[in-house]
Amino acid sequence: MTQLTPANAERLRNAFLQCRDMEGSLREQLEAYAAAGREIFPAYGEAVDRLVERLLANGGGENAPRPGDPMPPFVLPDDQGRLVTLDSLIANGPVAVIFFRGHWCPYCRLNVRAVTQAMNRVKAMGAQVAAIMPETQEYAGRFKAEFAAPFPVLTDLDNGYALSLNLAIWLGPEIQRLLSYYDMASFHGNDGWVLPIPATFVVGQDGLVKARFVDPDFRKRMEIDDLLAALQSAG
Repeated sequence: MTQLTPANAERLRNAFLQCRDMEGSLREQLEAYAAAGREIFPAYGEAVDRLVERLLANGGGENAPRPGDPMPPFVLPDDQGRLVTLDSLIANGPVAVIFFRGHWCPYCRLNVRAVTQAMNRVKAMGAQVAAIMPETQEYAGRFKAEFAAPFPVLTDLDNGYALSLNLAIWLGPEIQRLLSYYDMASFHGNDGWVLPIPATFVVGQDGLVKARFVDPDFRKRMEIDDLLAALQSAG
């Protein structure tokens, strides 16, 4: 089966809710959803495995900024159209810059929920979070609102900033067919089928990267305890 049926789409939605509400770490929630996805829609899981293999073979994400490197500056609009700069963020403390694929991605939704739940601890150490995604402000706003994220969700249309960090990847025809039930052209304002590799960069007030998590397998994300530890040491 190469197309997601309405019945299986509903099963995936239910699996997401179960994983979202389960006790456990972000990693455990992500792994549980990935396992459910393989059972419900195996063609997609297998296609993602092939995509990840291709990206790894081509060094996907390897050339993104590393600890000790300066984090390239950005000027990006938030969901209200206000321009946000990296400089304005780090002026107030270390910041975690987190790239997400989109509001439609269940792994990103699990990720942003876990980060939101940790924000009291983030703020207590004088740190901040900024999310970046390649969607229009409308969908960035939906992503922010779903989990009441108390941090800016910035729009990187056409993946310009992700490209500058060597994080942008093109999804081939196989993945495009399997994701055809999503209106990606509306989400992105283009039909390029380019997404960022999900990544997290912890940037100190000196503008240098202190820690990073970059994995071409979007089913894996920086664990919350690791994020908090990196922000603490960057403060």
